[in-house]
Amino acid sequence: MKPTAAGPPGAPAENADAAKSDGQQPRAAPRPDNPRPAPRRRRRRIWPRTLLLLILAGAGAAGAWYYQFRQPPPDPNRLALEGNIDVRQVILSFKVDGRIESLAVDEGDTVTAGQVLATLDKRYFDDELRLARARRDTQQATLARLEHGSRPEEIAQAAAAVAEQKAAMDNAQLLYNREKALVDRGSVSRTEFDNTKASLTEAEARLKSAQETLRLAELGPRQEDIDAARAQLAGEEASVSQAERRLADAELIAPASGTILTRAQERGAIVSPGEAIFTLTLTSPVWVRTYVNERDLGRIRPDLTAEVRTDSRPDKPYHGHIGFISPTAEFTPKTVETRELRTDLVYRLRVIVDNDDGMLRQGMPVTVTVDLSSQK
Repeated sequence: MKPTAAGPPGAPAENADAAKSDGQQPRAAPRPDNPRPAPRRRRRRIWPRTLLLLILAGAGAAGAWYYQFRQPPPDPNRLALEGNIDVRQVILSFKVDGRIESLAVDEGDTVTAGQVLATLDKRYFDDELRLARARRDTQQATLARLEHGSRPEEIAQAAAAVAEQKAAMDNAQLLYNREKALVDRGSVSRTEFDNTKASLTEAEARLKSAQETLRLAELGPRQEDIDAARAQLAGEEASVSQAERRLADAELIAPASGTILTRAQERGAIVSPGEAIFTLTLTSPVWVRTYVNERDLGRIRPDLTAEVRTDSRPDKPYHGHIGFISPTAEFTPKTVETRELRTDLVYRLRVIVDNDDGMLRQGMPVTVTVDLSSQK
C-alpha cells in the first residue's frame, strides 16, 4: 500500500483523490517564500514633541520678559518716522525766442548755480540793442538842447532881424509920408499911394514878428516841451533796458546746483519762450515725505530738528528740520466715528534735509528721527 501525499493544512482532500484517479502524482501546494511574522504595533512617542513645545514656549516667555524688563524704554523726547525722499525738479527754458546756438551740458551732468547751460543766436538781439541805444542818444540830445535854451548867437540873430525889419519899416514910413503930401496936390496917383500904404503895413507886421521871435529866443523853450522830451527819453531808456535784458536772456543760466535729468532740445532748433530745454534735479535741499499719526501730532511742531538715515548708509546721518505739517488728515473718517478710528488718522509732514553729499535720491526710503525737545 502506497502512502498518500499529504496536502497543505486546510486543503480539501478531494484534490488528492482527483489526482490519484487521473494517474498523476499529486502536486504539493506552493509555500510562501521567506514567511514573515505579523508586524507589531509600535507605540507612538509623544514625549519628545511635548518637550520641544515646552522649550519653545519657555524661550518665547523669556524673550518677552527680556524685551519688557531688560530693553531700555523708548525715549519720550524722540519720535521715529518712516518716509521717502522727494527731490525738487525745475523745468529750464528760455524767456525769449530764437535759434539754439550751443548746449553746454547733457543728461546726467552736474551743474552749479550761475553756470551757462545753453545759448541762443545773439546777432538779432545785438541789432535790437544798437537800434534802441541810437534812439536813446537822439532823444537825449534833444532834451539837452531844450534844457540849455537859446544860444547867445541865436538871440543875437533874432535881434539883428528886428533891427532889419525896423529899418525897413522906417523907410516905408518916410515914403508913405512923402506920397501922402503929394497925392493931395495930384503929383502922385491914388494907386501908387495905396501901394505905398500897403508896404508900410507889411513892414510893421514884419517888425512885430521879428520882435516876438527875439522875445521867444530870450525866454527859451517851454517847460511843457522839456517835460515831454524828458518823458520820451525815459521811454527810450526803457527800450534800451529791455533790449539788454533780451540779450542777457539769450543765455540759459542754472538757477541752482543740481543734476541734469533730461535734455529736450538739440543745437539749431528754433524754440519759443517757455519751451522746455532741460529738466534740472536740485540736489540740496531735498524733502522727506512722511506721515505722523493723530496720537503724536500734538508732540511735533515746525522747525523741530530731525535726523535722517538711509538703509544703504545707516551710519551716515543727514540733518534737517520739519518744514511743513499738513492741516488736514490724509484719510477722511467715516460718518460714524469711534475713538479707535480717530487714532488711525495720519497727517503728512515735510522734512527739509541738507543733502550735503548728493546721495539722497528720489523715492529713497529713509528713517526720520525727530528731536522733540529741540528747536531749529
